[in-house]
Amino acid sequence: MSKYNAIIWDMDGTLLDTLDDLTDSVNAALTEFGLPIRTRDEIRRFVGNGVLRLVELSVPEGPQHPQFEEIFSFFKSHYTKNCRNKTKPYDGLEKALPEFKAHGYRMAIVSNKIDYAVKELAELYFGDTINIAIGDTEGKRNKPYPDMVYDAMRLLDAKQESTVYIGDTEVDMATAENSGLDCISVSWGFRDKQELQKMGAKLIVDTPDELTRVLKL
Repeated sequence: MSKYNAIIWDMDGTLLDTLDDLTDSVNAALTEFGLPIRTRDEIRRFVGNGVLRLVELSVPEGPQHPQFEEIFSFFKSHYTKNCRNKTKPYDGLEKALPEFKAHGYRMAIVSNKIDYAVKELAELYFGDTINIAIGDTEGKRNKPYPDMVYDAMRLLDAKQESTVYIGDTEVDMATAENSGLDCISVSWGFRDKQELQKMGAKLIVDTPDELTRVLKL
């Protein structure tokens, strides 16, 4: 019997493989403004702190670039129209998530991605399996601050001691710590197992099947 009855999920790199669409939109923006494009692996290393930070790291000179705001605006527009081209759930999750729900887990997504995109993608790929999806919203501090996690827990009527946070990056580990939650790190996302170990991850799972065993389904 698991001690948990609620799960807070990260989205990008944990539930959804969004890397190709993010890479394409970043490179579309860079190309539009005559800047060198980034590799998929560079984008993989840049993600985790929201799209503003992603674009800051991708653009030469970052936010000091004289056209940065225009570049960021172009990226957001392009990604809004193209965020579902190649994005898909990681293998095994479409089976695992209904199992978690069937076993009584209450679940929410908390992401630094723009709020409307979080809600749209959650509805598209997970339907009523995950009812609560919270993203970057004006007036709310993003992860690793605990604000959005606390909002999700309130909506789930979840307690700290029985809630687990699941994510794939160092930002997720810090978010869990700042929220007072246990953390499970997944190695199928934007950081591999070796990177997660170097970052101090305490519990790492390599597959959704392993995650179901850890959560004692």
